Amino acid sequence: MKPLLLSFPDDRDLAREIANCIGAETGRLVWHRFPDGESLVSIDEAVKGRDVILVASLRHPDRIALPLRFVVMTAREFGVRLLGLVAPYLAYMRQDRRFHPGEAVSAPLFARFLEEGVDWLVTADPHLHRNPDLSRLFEISTRTVATAPLIADWIKQNVTRPVLIGPDSESKQWVASIAARIDAPYQILEKTRRGDRDVSISIPDFSQAEKGTPVIVDDIVSSGRTMIETAGHLRELGLPPAICVIIHPVFAGNAYEELLDAGVASLVSTNSIAHRSNAISIAGPLASAIGELSNFQIRKHGDKN
Repeated sequence: MKPLLLSFPDDRDLAREIANCIGAETGRLVWHRFPDGESLVSIDEAVKGRDVILVASLRHPDRIALPLRFVVMTAREFGVRLLGLVAPYLAYMRQDRRFHPGEAVSAPLFARFLEEGVDWLVTADPHLHRNPDLSRLFEISTRTVATAPLIADWIKQNVTRPVLIGPDSESKQWVASIAARIDAPYQILEKTRRGDRDVSISIPDFSQAEKGTPVIVDDIVSSGRTMIETAGHLRELGLPPAICVIIHPVFAGNAYEELLDAGVASLVSTNSIAHRSNAISIAGPLASAIGELSNFQIRKHGDKN
């Protein structure tokens, strides 16, 4: 029997791409939000004995977490065989230690919350710091999709003489990998963060690459301040307007519009989160990761051994 793929409304386009890649059927998932903020979900009841894949990018984790839980537990009530979660953007991975007294260490707590309901997890480039991979956080089977090859292909096809810029040390893992794939120079800047919207970036040195096209690459853009500050430095140096490439386009508030107003040439992202900037599809790699997991012996939720 074909697997059944369910998705939340914002993830329908990506879910259809994945379903086409793996030959899955798409089922019904309806999410109704009442005026008081409560949610009602309803799903396809034909899940008994079937493998079900739920696609839910966690762009608004606090808003979607409870409806996601309702979907998962309802599917189990209806007799699903195995239930997997495809969360292209996986939230709550950054708070992986206690930075100030009394703080919750939310990364492992959120991992426990998710794995209480699903048998496996697929995500794309999670924002990990001190945890080298997801196996340190999750006890269920996980797969991580790397977006660098897809981004490298897009830059190679669309940018003349790219010079890659990572706005902070955390971006180096993606920037270095992309630069190596397309044989392009790159720089990693230093970032100082004093608050959610108060960021300063070191000034890049472009003495060796003045004729190149600057491409700023970052994994997550939320407030946009880091990328805006970086683009501003490039403009002051007299360089061409930067092309911004983003793995996870969170774009809190007016961040997208503010970035465009900062004078960037263009802004593109993967479709890990549905947004009008999406230009790079990660459906293929996500489908491949799902296929890998289907070939492994996955412990069914609730099994003791």
